[in-house]
Amino acid sequence: MSSHGSPPPPSAPAEIKGPPVIVKNAPEPELNKLFKLQVKHGASDMHLQTDKPAMFRIKGAITELKMPPLSAEQLWAMFYEIMDDRNKRIMEANGGADFSHVVPVDGSNWRFRVNLFKQLGKPGLCARKVEQKIPPFEGLFLPPIMEDLCKYDQGMVLLAGVTGSGKSTTISSMLNWINARYRKHLLTIEDPIEFVYTADKCLINQREIGQDVVDFHIAMKHAVREDPDIILVGEMRDMETFETAIHAAETGHLVYGTIHASSAPGTIQRILDLFPQSMHSAIRASMAMNMKAIVGQKLLKTVVDKPSRVPIVEIMLFNPTVRKLVLEGKDEKLSSAIRIGKEEGMQLFNDSLYSFVTRELISRADAFEISPNVEELKMQIKGIQVKGPSIL
Repeated sequence: MSSHGSPPPPSAPAEIKGPPVIVKNAPEPELNKLFKLQVKHGASDMHLQTDKPAMFRIKGAITELKMPPLSAEQLWAMFYEIMDDRNKRIMEANGGADFSHVVPVDGSNWRFRVNLFKQLGKPGLCARKVEQKIPPFEGLFLPPIMEDLCKYDQGMVLLAGVTGSGKSTTISSMLNWINARYRKHLLTIEDPIEFVYTADKCLINQREIGQDVVDFHIAMKHAVREDPDIILVGEMRDMETFETAIHAAETGHLVYGTIHASSAPGTIQRILDLFPQSMHSAIRASMAMNMKAIVGQKLLKTVVDKPSRVPIVEIMLFNPTVRKLVLEGKDEKLSSAIRIGKEEGMQLFNDSLYSFVTRELISRADAFEISPNVEELKMQIKGIQVKGPSIL
């Protein structure tokens, strides 16, 4: 998980020594030396940019390594050393490539989600370290209602958030909760695979786009023939993927997925934007019928050592009121429906912020900075009951 835009905390190291000067024809990929440093210093992300030293994101702050700048020639050599032929072709054709990379560190295999890209015609990289252990719910400071979202037999549950909001970690924790309790077939379709699950009670198959199957759309068409009970779709990124996923939910599967959206209510419009206007009524009907919940998530740094960050969570359950509003296109009233549905476990971002402020895990200033309605949050903190507009 990573949180962007935060000032460096006092505990963040001022400088980190970089790897030794790059030597050609080394037996180990040169990039692996940086990946090992990333693990050693607990960095969530590594950034490489032409003519700059390597940079790590540590506790939300970008930290430059004390090492010589890396030239474009050095970076290309390092990148091509860890790419297979397919990703080399993709990089050359598209100017970017996504893949996972595994590095042995002190007897353990660490997985990294790598994005290679060009900027101003020069090579660059961002690599996210994937934690080895999938954290449990209690370790993530998620609300108790999240367990209930793991108990459905069919339908769709979406995790919404921007890049780095921790939605992949949350959804992995949910799937591992299922894995520990139910004898089901769990199928994941990801690009690339992040967490590798260890089968407990579930039968688990994990397919990586590019390595195991051409694209999400083909993988989803195959999925319904592979007898899964639960399907994870790594990202709902286009019309075909969402259409096939919602069809899987309609035909008796439980589908989990992530989507780039800023809030739970805002996810409805984000999904509709994938489709032409002529299909919006049908998609609304399908969502109203099959969606079980949408969880919006953001990450915020704390004022304590552990945890260093907490998830700010918005939960919209598809109860009869929410289904009716979605069906009728009254999305502007969804926040009020969430407020009314608090007894069912729903909550707004402000409710989550209020909870962490009162537990003294986050500062009021940080809470106000990301709150969608600062005045409302200030009223909550003062103990003034907040009433939203009528949904009638």
